[in-house]
Amino acid sequence: MAALVKRVGWATRPLLPVVQASDLDARRWVRALRRSPVKVLFPSDEVVERKLDPRKQPQKAAAEAGPREQRQKQQIQGPASQTPSTWEESGLRYDKAFPGDKRLSSVMTIVKSRPFREKQGKILLEGRRLIADALKAGAVPKVFFFSRLEYIKELPIEKLKGVSLIKVKFEDIKDWSDLVTPQGIMGIFAKPDHVKMTYPETQLRHTLPISLICDNLRDPGNLGTILRSAAGAGCSKVLLTKGCVDAWEPKVLRAGMGAHFQVPIINNLDWEAVPDHLPADTRVYVADNCGLYVQAQAQRSNKASDYGWVRDHRPLKFHEYEEEEEDLESGASQDWLPELEVQSYDSDWTEAPAAVVIGGETHGVSLESLQLAESTGGGRLLIPIVPGVDSLNSAMAASILLFEGKRQLRVKTDQVTEERLSWRAEVLCQDFGGQAPDRLHLSARVV
Repeated sequence: MAALVKRVGWATRPLLPVVQASDLDARRWVRALRRSPVKVLFPSDEVVERKLDPRKQPQKAAAEAGPREQRQKQQIQGPASQTPSTWEESGLRYDKAFPGDKRLSSVMTIVKSRPFREKQGKILLEGRRLIADALKAGAVPKVFFFSRLEYIKELPIEKLKGVSLIKVKFEDIKDWSDLVTPQGIMGIFAKPDHVKMTYPETQLRHTLPISLICDNLRDPGNLGTILRSAAGAGCSKVLLTKGCVDAWEPKVLRAGMGAHFQVPIINNLDWEAVPDHLPADTRVYVADNCGLYVQAQAQRSNKASDYGWVRDHRPLKFHEYEEEEEDLESGASQDWLPELEVQSYDSDWTEAPAAVVIGGETHGVSLESLQLAESTGGGRLLIPIVPGVDSLNSAMAASILLFEGKRQLRVKTDQVTEERLSWRAEVLCQDFGGQAPDRLHLSARVV
């Protein structure tokens, strides 16, 4: 019984300690001692005011300043800048993709298919550098998919107005990315028009009177490398005939490393329309990357089967020359093959505006390219290789010819400069009474 009473008594105890009134008074006096009095009143009616800490006076004055004084201070300082300097000030908003969102998959299906891409007029760009180059060149963005907000903040703010910004998981971008290491941002752009593009000023200043025509190039890596070489050499434009791989395919874009936004590219052309995109008096040359042995055999026999890089388009479809070899050997069909002069690739072929035709490695150049070269007074540029080697890579052959043309034009420019300096030197010699001053000193004066 005693144990039961003890338990009941323990249960009836208050859970919180009881605070006595004396304890409250003691705490109140402690807080009072901690306060800093403003005035001290003595029994003799003497008043002593406390001096404030000078370090705290400006803060107190600013806190006591009314809204009227603050407005006047802002007017004196001047209005804030109207141009937003940060991403938050621009008022841009983005959507966050919810689980199962089909927007990314539907867009990726369109841009990764060439028929849909041409029908919709949209392309896919991946990576911050490629997207930045496209925006700088004037490409029009439509949608951006990104995994981190920092990737969008790195882009120019004025280029993002009216663009759909959608934040997705990095795993979703990784599933659709063609890169080994995805960068976390993809952009859907309107298909660029070479007429409306703004190419770099340095690129335009070093442009050469050389055009490049790609004939039946089907390998994306080769085409991307060729575009990169064309931009590096200063090619004026690149023409792609029908049968070539799409220049805006993701693999070509990746191999081009931004060359698409440094040199004009005209895609999907018929051969009848090619001369319309070339300057007047342009001579067309066909790249011949066959060996010397094959070249000698072709000159002796004049059979189409020996021209392994020639493709016939007369019936508007592809033909294998092995099937027509018997008819060609009989001489019934030898008249259709144009006769072009063969010259070495390092000979002078840049006297007039020139265009170089590069064919694919599998089917070679077409008959239309040979006919165009014949009608413009061009020829075949032979790149000699060791006998026994089949041929050069198309991208390698294009790079050799473009930079050789660049070298020839630079030599001509140096010769013209030297002639001008010599003429000015003769004029200055006459001014000096026929006595030629020091050549170095004269060159310094002329320059």
